[in-house]
Amino acid sequence: MAADLYGDLYGDIETAPKHDWRSYVPGLVVVAMGTLAAGFLSDHYGVPLTLMALLIGLALNFLSADARLTPGLAFASRSLLRWGIVLVGVRITFGQIVALGPVALLCVVLIVALTMGAGILAARRFGFDTAFGVLAGGAVAICGASAAMALATTLGEKRTTQAQLTLVLVGISAMSASAMMLYPLVAHAFHMSDLKAGFLLGAAIHDVAQALGAGYSYSDGAGGIAAIVKLTRVALLAPVLAVVAMALARWGGGGEAAKGPGVPWFVIGFFVLAGINSFGVIPPIVAGGAEKIAAAMLATAVTATAIRSPLAQLLEAGPKPLLVILIATLVAFGLALAAALLLIG
Repeated sequence: MAADLYGDLYGDIETAPKHDWRSYVPGLVVVAMGTLAAGFLSDHYGVPLTLMALLIGLALNFLSADARLTPGLAFASRSLLRWGIVLVGVRITFGQIVALGPVALLCVVLIVALTMGAGILAARRFGFDTAFGVLAGGAVAICGASAAMALATTLGEKRTTQAQLTLVLVGISAMSASAMMLYPLVAHAFHMSDLKAGFLLGAAIHDVAQALGAGYSYSDGAGGIAAIVKLTRVALLAPVLAVVAMALARWGGGGEAAKGPGVPWFVIGFFVLAGINSFGVIPPIVAGGAEKIAAAMLATAVTATAIRSPLAQLLEAGPKPLLVILIATLVAFGLALAAALLLIG
C-alpha cells in the first residue's frame, strides 16, 4: 500500500509509485498547517514542539483515510525526516565531545549502549522483537524523538510499524517532560556541583531542549555542561545508525551477508556536516538557520507520522510498549546518577 511506504530504506516494501509534483501539495499543506499550529502553541505556552506536533498529528489522524493526502504525507514523514537528520549535524562539533574528557565520554558511551541493551531485553521480555527494543532503547539513550524517527527510518517498516513508532514518540515525550521536572530535584537533593548535575541531566534526559531546560534551571554552569553531554549523545546517533544499518545489511538474509546499502546517505551527511562544523567554517548565522530548519523538518515529519499512524493498532498494543520505554528510562537515569556521583568531578 502507498500509505505504508514510510521509511522503506532497504526496499522491504514495494516500490513507491511516481507522482506528479501537484499530488504532493494537498498532504504537504495539511502537514504544514498542523506543524505551524504546533509551533504557535509551543512558542506561546512553553510546550515542547515535538510533543505538540505529535498531538496535533494524532488529532488529524482521521485525514489519513483521504488518498489524496498520501503522497504529501509520505514525503513529509520520509524525505523531510532524512534531510532533518543531516542538518542535526550542525548542533555538534568533535571538539565539544573531546572537551568532556575521557572518563565522562566513556560514561556517556556506556550509558547509551547499556540503555539500548536494556530496551532490547525489556522488549523481548514483553513479547516484542529486537527491532522494537532498538527503537525504544535508542530513543531513550540518544535524543528522544529525533533518534526514534531516525532509527525507524533505518530499520524500515518491515521491522517497525508506524504504530510502534507513534507509541515510542508518545512515551518519549511524556517521560522526557517528566524527567525535565523531576531530575533537577534529584540533583538538588544530592547537593550536586554544577559539573555533576550537568552531567546527570545531560546524560539522562531524552530530548535536547528538555535536557538543556533542566540544566539551566539548575544553574548556568550546569546548563553548559548538560548541553555538551547531551550533544555528545546526539553525536552518537550517527554511529548507532551506522551499526544498525550494517547489522541489517549483514544479517538481513537469514544469517548470511545481504547485498544492499551499508550506511544510509543521511548518516553520512550527518557525519560530514558535523565534521565541517568542527572546523568552525560554518558562520553562526548559517548554523542557527540550519538548526531551525532541522527542527522544522523533524517536527513536520512527526506531524505527518502521527497523521498516518493506525490508531486502532495503538489502542490494541496496551501498556507493554510504554513499559519498555519506562524501563530503558530508569536504566539511563540510574546509570547517569551513579556516574555523576562516583566518577565525575
